[in-house]
Amino acid sequence: MPSPFPGMNPYLERDIAWHDFHERFLIVGAGVLGAQVRPHYVVRVDDHHFVHELPDEPRQAAGRADPSPLPTGHTPAPPGGGAAVLDAPAQVRVPVIDVVRESYLEILDRHSREVVTVVELLSPSNKRRRGADRAQYLVMRSRVLASASHLVEIDLLRGGEPMPGEDLPRCTYSVLVSRSEDRPAADYWPLGLADRLPVIPIPLRPPHSEASLDLQGLLDRVYDEAGYEYDIYDGPPTPPLTAEEAAWARPFLPADAE
Repeated sequence: MPSPFPGMNPYLERDIAWHDFHERFLIVGAGVLGAQVRPHYVVRVDDHHFVHELPDEPRQAAGRADPSPLPTGHTPAPPGGGAAVLDAPAQVRVPVIDVVRESYLEILDRHSREVVTVVELLSPSNKRRRGADRAQYLVMRSRVLASASHLVEIDLLRGGEPMPGEDLPRCTYSVLVSRSEDRPAADYWPLGLADRLPVIPIPLRPPHSEASLDLQGLLDRVYDEAGYEYDIYDGPPTPPLTAEEAAWARPFLPADAE
């Protein structure tokens, strides 16, 4: 079944659902776009790598299961021949690194392998005002905006800080389509909680016509294939809805939702 909400489903923004939704949305979207842009272009799923040095308390990335710890400790050598092993004269601590991978799409010219269009679906870490992931993402975003590649940036998250831009209207969700030949101007779709997600253009290169992506149709397909109706309604959305928003959302919830 499709998502019961007319637009973005705020329960998909929960930590338990977001990463899975993010990855599925882009992978299914890659298939939808690939069918439109062949044979002149190919659509590939790639990853951003965000590297973190963990504090003493291990960090669990949002939307991911906590993996079982790997065995640690010293295993004594078996008795028998060989030189005696001396104890180390000192013990030190080395940083524990956590690498978070977040997918995005690239549309490549099939012959030149040049990146024609980058399609991003923002994650919570991209919108965290003082987070290291945001700083890394903004550097990558700037490189795309300074290149000959088009940028499509989809923001389906209510929380966090919007991406930088001038004259941005107030909105809950948004879509940015930045065509390289039009910069610094870009097309912008400001969206409210109740708004149906739009069909957006995906720019290519002349003489080829633009592709399109039906964001609402894509969301509904992913929701149905993932079976989210059985899994995401056992707690409130993140961030919480206001009292007015919660009253609006209540009629769309499954009967057994909390």
